[in-house]
Amino acid sequence: MRVLIVGCGYVGIPLGAELVRQGHEVFGVRRDPTAAAALTAAGIQPVFADITRAEELGKLPERPDWVVFCAAAGPGGTVADYRAVYHDGNRHLLAWLAAHPPRKYIYTSSTSVYGQTDGSAVKESSPTIPDSPTSQVLLEAEKVLLDAAGQSKFPAVVLRVAGIYGPDRGHWFRQYLKNQAVIPGQGERIMNMVHRDDVVSAITAALKNGRPGEVYNVVDDEPVALIHFFRWLSETLGKWMPPFGPEESDAGRKRAITNKKVQNRKLKMEIGLQFKYSNFRKGYTAEIQRLDLAGELHLEPEAR
Repeated sequence: MRVLIVGCGYVGIPLGAELVRQGHEVFGVRRDPTAAAALTAAGIQPVFADITRAEELGKLPERPDWVVFCAAAGPGGTVADYRAVYHDGNRHLLAWLAAHPPRKYIYTSSTSVYGQTDGSAVKESSPTIPDSPTSQVLLEAEKVLLDAAGQSKFPAVVLRVAGIYGPDRGHWFRQYLKNQAVIPGQGERIMNMVHRDDVVSAITAALKNGRPGEVYNVVDDEPVALIHFFRWLSETLGKWMPPFGPEESDAGRKRAITNKKVQNRKLKMEIGLQFKYSNFRKGYTAEIQRLDLAGELHLEPEAR
């Protein structure tokens, strides 16, 4: 297959490398030309274009069989940045692909589109009424693609991805290693996570088996309360638990704080995904071992 990965970064590069390994021809789209070496090393053919500017789509390779949209608004992205990348970017790609639609188009959205705060279980049919303006933009982008799937049979599949962690990624883990973590409130808020490698596997499986017009939650098997996450880290690394602090606030956050248990049953049943890291303990054990072997597991002394 001729594959186009739009936003070839933290997820896109390992995804492209895996697709190249499987024998596909892969093109990776980035705005920053300095990423050329990383893409080339993975066997990905670099393409430098800004999808927020419709006139730049002429730089993309024609007639891709598969398209994966996993672009990011970037650190500190504003609502305007989100709208330009996710909403406008997808609309530009839809127009560009209109004459020759791909066999499959994957859009990586976010589980932040679920605004539940009561700790309830949510699945793909649960209400999506997020308070956060950026999550509202992600939902609008979903609607653009799902409307196209319904009206013109455009082969769009939406993956709602939970908080991604993995090599050099994982906010709470990295804060804990630096003794900067503070447990908000009583630590009862539930986190939904997924390892980067499993995101890659989910996208690959959705390209092959995902049903156009459908939405799938990409999240591991075990939502976990912050208090239990830190307790496991404390026991595993032999460090004190972090101190407790005030409850979290939405102020200054790109996405509102939610409290929910996102379910992945549809993902496993319909596209047959088997997780490499079915819960945070397996995933973070692998990351701790990686850091230890590389001599990068630095456990700072704690003042008590």
